[in-house]
Amino acid sequence: MAHTLLDSIRVAPGTPAELADRDPRDKLGLAGKDEARVQVDELVTRLSQLQNRLWAEDRRSVLLVLQGLDASGKDGTVRRIFTGLNPQGCSVTSFKAPTSNELDHDYLWRIHAACPTRGQIGIFNRSHYEDIVTTRVLGLVDDATVRRRVEQINAFERTLAQEGTTVIKVFLNMSKEEQRLQLQERIDDPGKRWKMRMSDLETRKKWDEYRVAYDHALSATSTRHAPWFVVPADRKWVRDVAVASLLVDAIERLDPQFPAPGEDLAGVVVE
Repeated sequence: MAHTLLDSIRVAPGTPAELADRDPRDKLGLAGKDEARVQVDELVTRLSQLQNRLWAEDRRSVLLVLQGLDASGKDGTVRRIFTGLNPQGCSVTSFKAPTSNELDHDYLWRIHAACPTRGQIGIFNRSHYEDIVTTRVLGLVDDATVRRRVEQINAFERTLAQEGTTVIKVFLNMSKEEQRLQLQERIDDPGKRWKMRMSDLETRKKWDEYRVAYDHALSATSTRHAPWFVVPADRKWVRDVAVASLLVDAIERLDPQFPAPGEDLAGVVVE
């Protein structure tokens, strides 16, 4: 995917995210599913090569933050993009409601503990952004707390970047109608019904409130060191190309290298 297209989904630091103006069905210039599948396969192959170098170099790491409303495709993105990569070099953390132990610490405690180690690609399926979006919509925190947490999150992500972690934040931008279809499919398909909770339907009733909260969060926390990208998510094949492209582009910029061998092995013959 050309840099111009990556730029088109980027929330420029200091500018509003304007989710209402971003089309969840945007094809990002792709011709169709067949082209996208070929492109994703090529990107995943390239990502595997880059991950191998990142893992061997063992100096820096990459963190992919996936956020989106229910059924926006976070799990599907992880399956499609990371299948086939070296499991040693990846870590996936799905953040759910905090436990009593986690609540006894500050809200970033469990987040920092799950960040990728050097050489790894870490994936957050939901993240610390629940603490300024979901908590705000549910009335668990006031505006002053949200403002304070925004400053803390920006400082936290700046620290990660300065210490060698490249942070890529993706908001999967799904339409309300597509969410309805995906939730109904979960209800109708016995193989997917386990994912569904009645509380998901209650959350759906607050669709507009969540969109406003996300718009605020993305606008306030898209920074040079940790930018947000709004990925159209109604078409899975567009979503997959966009996310894979972001990862490949980020790691190619890092240009990780295999370390030199500890001993001179030139000419050595194994007998």
